[in-house]
This record gives sequence, structure tokens and C-alpha cells, in this order.
Amino acid sequence: MARSTSSVITLNINGEKFTLPVDHRTTLLDALRERLDLTGTKKGCDQGQCGACTVLLDGRRSVACLQLAVAAEGREITTIEGVADGDRLHPVQEAFLDLDGFQCGYCTPGQICSAIGMIEEHAAGWPSAATGDVRPEAGPPPLTAEEIRERMSGNLCRCGAYVSIVQAVARAAATARTGAADQSSPAQSKEAVA
Repeated sequence: MARSTSSVITLNINGEKFTLPVDHRTTLLDALRERLDLTGTKKGCDQGQCGACTVLLDGRRSVACLQLAVAAEGREITTIEGVADGDRLHPVQEAFLDLDGFQCGYCTPGQICSAIGMIEEHAAGWPSAATGDVRPEAGPPPLTAEEIRERMSGNLCRCGAYVSIVQAVARAAATARTGAADQSSPAQSKEAVA
């Protein structure tokens, strides 16, 4: 007796539940874009190399082109459409706008989702390849430009907006640390990551 190659799954996306039949081989990226019209998540290389399709799964970064939709069932999925709080932009979105952390904008949704996850990872004390002291008691390393570049290295920008992206991530991380609504000027943010 042949086994079925499809299932009906329920995905929890941006706080809403979506039930849909999917082929077991359907990626989360294709389910989001083709089945649910959540087209903010972009299809770039479709091989997990560019980061354009980055979403958050249970708060952690994931490239949706390599994640099967059936494996995402029961997990909290956050796409770029779900990072803002109503009309109030997420601090990472605000920083990208204020500091021109984008050019054509194609990679921007993945960059923003990745930055949100990266800031949380850093705050939790997760080391990167650029971290000098990886001992847990050392705590989170300073979030230097080198740390940010290393931690965001899975997200490519063909336009080359990397300088502004690093500045935007630094500002958003500072906002997350301080919780302050008023941010420093772009010139101060540049100095912080120079």
C-alpha cells in the first residue's frame, strides 16, 4: 500500500494559524509565498546561501528555503510581515530606514529577520567566530562591527549596503539593550561600530 505524499498541516505564522494541504517536499518558503501570499520573504538562491528567505522559527533564524513546511508545524513562525507591532515598526526596521540599510530592498526582509535573531543570540551570550573570549562567564562580547559582520555573514546584499546594515544593526542592538525610544544620531552610530 502506497503512503501518502501530502498532509494537511497547520502553521502558526505571525500569531495566526493557517491550515493547508502540502506536499511533504514543499519548503516553508514556497508555502509562505505560493500558498499563503506572504511574499515579504524573498526567494534568492533557493539553496540556503544568500539569506534572503530568513524567517524566525521560535525566535531563531532559519532559511525558509531549506526548511520543510511539514517540519515547521507547531512552531512559531515570524516573517517580515509580523515583526512590526501594528503601525509601529520594529527597532531593527526603524534603524534600517534611518541609516539606509538597504538599496534595492530585495534582501532587506531577510536581513531584518536575521538581525532580530542575531541581536537575541548576542544578548544571550552566544559566541561567534569573531568572539575573542568564548567562556560563558565572560558574558556577551562587545557588539563591534567585526562581531556584527560575522554574525550577519549568512545574509548577502548584492547592492553592497553592508556599511549601513552594520550601523543599523548596531543601533537596533543598542535600542534593545537600553530600551530607550530616543536614539543617537547616525554619526554617533557610525562611531560606535567603527
